[in-house]
Amino acid sequence: MISCIITSYKEAKTIGRAITFMEKACKRAVDNYEILVFAPDDETINEALNYETNHIKIFKDEGKGKPSALNIAFEEAKGDLLILSDGDVYVNQYAIRELLKEIANPEIAAVSGRPKSISPRNTMLGYWSHLLTDMADVTRKKALGNFVCSGYLYALRPGIVKEMPTEVLSDDAYTSYKVIESGKKIDYAPGAQVFVKYPDNFKDWMAQKKRSTGGYVQLDKVYKLKHIQEMRSFGQEIRGIKDVLSYAKNFKEFCWTLALIGARVWLWLNIFWEQKVIKKDFNKTWTRINSTK
Repeated sequence: MISCIITSYKEAKTIGRAITFMEKACKRAVDNYEILVFAPDDETINEALNYETNHIKIFKDEGKGKPSALNIAFEEAKGDLLILSDGDVYVNQYAIRELLKEIANPEIAAVSGRPKSISPRNTMLGYWSHLLTDMADVTRKKALGNFVCSGYLYALRPGIVKEMPTEVLSDDAYTSYKVIESGKKIDYAPGAQVFVKYPDNFKDWMAQKKRSTGGYVQLDKVYKLKHIQEMRSFGQEIRGIKDVLSYAKNFKEFCWTLALIGARVWLWLNIFWEQKVIKKDFNKTWTRINSTK
C-alpha cells in the first residue's frame, strides 16, 4: 500500500487537478493506495471535499506551515511507502510507477521525481524556469545518491523522518539529509514527472528563491547540517556555469541566461546580507507566491 500526501494552502483552483492526476498515477501502479490531502483554509478544503472517496481523505490542518502538516500526515499515513507532493502541481500518469521502480532497491530510502516547467519559454522568467529545471535534471542524473529530492514530488520510506522541525524552510532538504544520515541512498526517477508553474514576475521569483536557497543556509546555521549546505551553494552554481551558458538556443535566450546569472548573484548577496549580516529571522523569509498558482 502507498500513501500519497498532498499539502496545500489557498490552492482551491489547482487542488482538484492535483488530486485527479495523482489518483490516475496511483491506479496505473498499484491496487492499494490512499491519497491524504492537507490544507488549513476553508476554500481549498471545500474544493477538495468534492473529490473525497474511500481512497481520498481530506484533513484540515492548523495552518502552522507545511512541516507541521507533514508531521500530522506521517502519523495518519498507513502506507508502506509515502509519496509527497503539493496542491499547486500535477503529476504524469507514470509518476507512481516510476518512483516505485527505483525504490524497490532496499538500499534506497527516497526517490525524487522530475519537475518540468509549464511556464512559457518565450518569456525571460519562463525561460529561466526551463533552464533551472533542466539543469537540475542533469545534476540529479550525475549525482550518486547525494542530492536533494524535489519537494514537488518524491517517494520516502516511512520512519526516516520521525518528526520534522516546524520552523524548517526547506522540508525537502531536511528530509534528504535524514535519508543520508540514516545510511540509505537517494535515487532519481526522471520518468516520474511533476508539472510546475513558476513565478512570472521578478519579485515573486526572488521571494521563492530566497526561501528555497535560504533554507539550505538555515539547515547549516540552525541545525548544523553542513552536508546539506554542500549540496547547494554559490560555489556549486559557479562550477555549473558552463552547462548553463550552453543551454540557450538563440541570442535572445543567451542574453536571458546572462540576466539569470546576474539574478543568481544578486540572490546570494541578499541571502548573505540577511542571514550573515543583519541576521534576519528565518520565519520572515517565507512569502506566499501568488503567480505560481
